[in-house]
Amino acid sequence: MDFGSQGPGAAARASRVSGARAVVAVAGMYLAGCASLAPPDSTPPAPVANAYPADASGPVGADALPAAALAWRDYFTDPELRGLIGLALRNNRDLRMATLRVEEARAGYRIQRAAQLPAFGVEGQAARSRVPGDLNASGRSLVSGDYEVALGLAAWELDFWGRVRSLKTAALETFFATEAAQQAATVNLIAAVADGYIGLRELDERLRLARRTIASREESFRIFTRRVEVGATSKLELTQVEALLTQAQALGAQLERERAAQAHALALLVGAPVELEAPPPGSTARALPALPALRAGLPSDLLLDRPDIVAAEHQLRAANADIGAARAAFFPRIALTGSFGSASAQLGGLFESGSRTWTFAPTISLPIFNGGRIRANLDLAWVRRDMAVAEYERTIQGAFRDVADALSAQHWLFEQARILQATVDAQTERARLAGLRYENGAAAFLEVLDAERDLLAAQQQLVQTQGALLASRIALYAALGGGPLDARAADAALPPDPRPGQSP
Repeated sequence: MDFGSQGPGAAARASRVSGARAVVAVAGMYLAGCASLAPPDSTPPAPVANAYPADASGPVGADALPAAALAWRDYFTDPELRGLIGLALRNNRDLRMATLRVEEARAGYRIQRAAQLPAFGVEGQAARSRVPGDLNASGRSLVSGDYEVALGLAAWELDFWGRVRSLKTAALETFFATEAAQQAATVNLIAAVADGYIGLRELDERLRLARRTIASREESFRIFTRRVEVGATSKLELTQVEALLTQAQALGAQLERERAAQAHALALLVGAPVELEAPPPGSTARALPALPALRAGLPSDLLLDRPDIVAAEHQLRAANADIGAARAAFFPRIALTGSFGSASAQLGGLFESGSRTWTFAPTISLPIFNGGRIRANLDLAWVRRDMAVAEYERTIQGAFRDVADALSAQHWLFEQARILQATVDAQTERARLAGLRYENGAAAFLEVLDAERDLLAAQQQLVQTQGALLASRIALYAALGGGPLDARAADAALPPDPRPGQSP
């Protein structure tokens, strides 16, 4: 079409139409070209069996619940234990570090996300200069000024190949992975505090049994000492009673030491001083906290319920996105820089008509030779992606073993506790009968000595096994993912923000 035959107005309109089409074409090219060069996200199949081993199975009651449906406050119902877990969630430094890493990753993602948007800024410049007369045509020295105010666009990259988008995706997946890792740290802390508390209560019960035995044998030692004084028994039997007493006293001292160490470890987990006094002498038995039975479900459930597996999956996706950014580095990078404003030789004429100024400076860079650095970066991204795959599979295998071990331990410890209870009952009756036989002269005191020694050992072993059974249930709860977490737990782990006016 001949625009010249239609007059200058038609030519101007045609020019504007052509310019608009060019802008639309560039915009469409930009939007279509922003597709990421990252490989498609895919997770490898779970490298574990479809069911847990037969030796890890056990009877599950009809009232058993999946761990995913039980928050920690619903699973751990002991008031003292709940208080300790609440203190740990507020004060534990390891959890605080994990929570701060989430905040760090969130800020990193926000920085990377901002790179997708153009950055505008207002720039102002003022300059005065003097040029000597021998350097200008007039022969006189000149003093000049230059004033400028402009709105500038600073090197905005047109992300045709998705490099910036891939970096943003990698930062987002890293943030998700860090958040899941913080949840895993929370579950592990809850389980560790519960396990430490159960261990402390177990030692309290063992110490109570040892103190009761010490008191009984001290009384026996007093009686036999009196009998030796009046010639009613031999010195040998007194030494045997003394041996029983010192054995119980040594056990008591050992348990006191173990309890102190357990209390110190629990206080470290809680992150604050706690009052966990030992039961006073002569106190009655205190039952260990009850924990409800759990349903393990299928190994595939771990992929959704275990926060460490979720974290590994997000790390795998971040590694995929890094490959896209490394691939995009082989293509040209186009960036826009420009400004629009007003400039004048006099400050008073800065905003007068005719002072408008603008610059537009697109740049394009294409790598030609860099010593193989870009290729090496791509190879590194692929290696890290393969490492992320291996870590993902290893995490799944570890989770599968954790659940299988907890199920197996729970099953066999239950059987062991049942057998040991029968053993304690039998040893109690044996000690009673041995005492009667000795009092009636039908047996030597050595028979009483053996019966009481075996009874104490069986009682201690029973309490230890009952504590281990509860510990296996705690381990199963953590291995299955720990259930939903209270959103306040993460906030409680953060220290107070000292920055005034800080926006979220």
